Amino acid sequence: MYKHLLIAVDGSLLSESAFKRALVFAKEMGATVTLLRAIPEDHLLIYQAEMLGTTQTQHTDQARKNAQSYLDGLETEARHALVPCNAIITVNDHPHEAIVETAQSQGCDLIIMGSHGRHGMTGFLLGSETQRVLAHTRLPVLVFR
Repeated sequence: MYKHLLIAVDGSLLSESAFKRALVFAKEMGATVTLLRAIPEDHLLIYQAEMLGTTQTQHTDQARKNAQSYLDGLETEARHALVPCNAIITVNDHPHEAIVETAQSQGCDLIIMGSHGRHGMTGFLLGSETQRVLAHTRLPVLVFR
């Protein structure tokens, strides 16, 4: 049914739980998995503007290294589960855009992600990346809570 799954991960326990459940699903389907970790651009406000370029680059580089280390661990888990897997890191302040764009560019036929389940005023103010993905893609989205 589904042959190429995009699994969006953000390092949270909920995201990792969704990843583990998605691996089982992928194995049952005989699907390939693409992992996506979207990291935000670093918008540091620094008193001395000349420091901004170097500091921003250093923070972005460190965020990429951390994301790569995290994804390496998930790729190892996928390999142990005998699920073909590749990982992508993207820098984007709007994770939902990165998720939708990557799913399209990689030819994925299903997006899998966790839902943080924000309710009330927090949900209203912060919104949900999951809701944004649902609103901006035509692909099916499987949401784990």
